[in-house]
Amino acid sequence: MSSQLNPVPELFQAQSGIAKRVSETRPLYWSVRRELWENRSIYFAPLIVAGVFLLGFLITLVHLPARMRLSPGLDPMQQREAIAMPYDMAAAVLMLTLMLVGALYCLDALYGERRDRSIVFWKSLPVSDLTTVLSKASIPFVVLPLVTFAITISLQWVMLLVSSVVVLGSGQSVVTLWTQVSFLQMSWLLLYHLITMHTLWPAPLYGYLLLVSGWARRAVFLWAAVPLLAIAVMEKLIFNSSKFVLLLQSRLTGTGAEAVTMPGTFPTDPMTHITLGKFLSTPGLWIGLAVTLAFLAAAVRLRRYRVPI
Repeated sequence: MSSQLNPVPELFQAQSGIAKRVSETRPLYWSVRRELWENRSIYFAPLIVAGVFLLGFLITLVHLPARMRLSPGLDPMQQREAIAMPYDMAAAVLMLTLMLVGALYCLDALYGERRDRSIVFWKSLPVSDLTTVLSKASIPFVVLPLVTFAITISLQWVMLLVSSVVVLGSGQSVVTLWTQVSFLQMSWLLLYHLITMHTLWPAPLYGYLLLVSGWARRAVFLWAAVPLLAIAVMEKLIFNSSKFVLLLQSRLTGTGAEAVTMPGTFPTDPMTHITLGKFLSTPGLWIGLAVTLAFLAAAVRLRRYRVPI
């Protein structure tokens, strides 16, 4: 009866619970923001690559009216290749940039902060080792795919608008152009491809690089590459096989992931069929994610006992 007459204690407890949840998530949020502030190549590198690609695309637009005139005489596959291939190339170049930036970031993520002589940054902030590692892992697993997706669709949208202006200026219709460049479908396929092929499937490689970054005291690239090379050489000498190399190649290229069936030549081809069920039921996916968690847990433990370099 008294609690009904005086709801202030219950309200105070509810507010305390909300404040506690906010205080638990805020260090991770600000840690991620700090990573973005200190590693501007995360978004500058894709932007620069997109700008260079757009410049090259603008130069090639002088040939677009001629290609549009010839397109009605081609079969549907050739027609799409003649018109939409630059958009596929833009996505491919930016996805390659994602892989390179992600690998380089992971190699320097935990190593770079130990190399920094400033006491302000090395374990002086009220942030746990787990929060720090999770904030750094969020860059290749969350931030980079989203940044790449946003920049890619923005680039493709600008390319489509400029191409439409050129086609209209030559006295032709833009119907064929907009039909072949199915923008919404390409954007959805791109997002799906980024999540499956460039985030979940290669996750063990990112986890491994983060672990090496937290362990090595110098020459991080060599410490990351030499064990992989040694395993591949030993397997070849002892068993005369290359399964480990094929495994690495699979994680890098997405072969064996079974995320899509591709009758076309590129993952964002409109003829591509998504097979999410097969991808989620692939044992290699869950084994890889388990290995990734093990790598991240080891990185958290290593950081707990590491000292500045």
